[in-house]
Amino acid sequence: MTFTYHRTIKFSDTDAAGVVYFANILSICHEAYEESLAASGINMQEFFTNPSVAFPIVHANVDFFRPIFCGDKILVQLVPQKLGLEKFEINYEISLDAVVVAKAITRHVCIDAISRSKQELSAEITQWLESNRREAEGAERRKAREVI
Repeated sequence: MTFTYHRTIKFSDTDAAGVVYFANILSICHEAYEESLAASGINMQEFFTNPSVAFPIVHANVDFFRPIFCGDKILVQLVPQKLGLEKFEINYEISLDAVVVAKAITRHVCIDAISRSKQELSAEITQWLESNRREAEGAERRKAREVI
């Protein structure tokens, strides 16, 4: 995994049963995505208020393996991957005490914000994707050496 986001579950993240409301996991994943962008040097204000380009989520998926409760301190690890000239996806692994409690995926498409038509990924997102790809490959090589 390339980027790790630490988060404490708040009461407002939970539902009437006292566990994290399913849609809030995607919100937490999006927080991790934003932190990853900021950590790579992307100016968040310019990125999200740039009127010429947008990166809407066109697909999202979450699998839950264990409940997550208020006060739990989770780790969200994310790995973005370029899927083509105009799209990428992010794989998220949510862990609690080194146990994977959920996994999620968001798929994003780059569009012209005015015409809403697809366009090639911006240079800053391409750089972010490339940087994370290299980090993920390095982590996989380190993990493979540990196994041997």
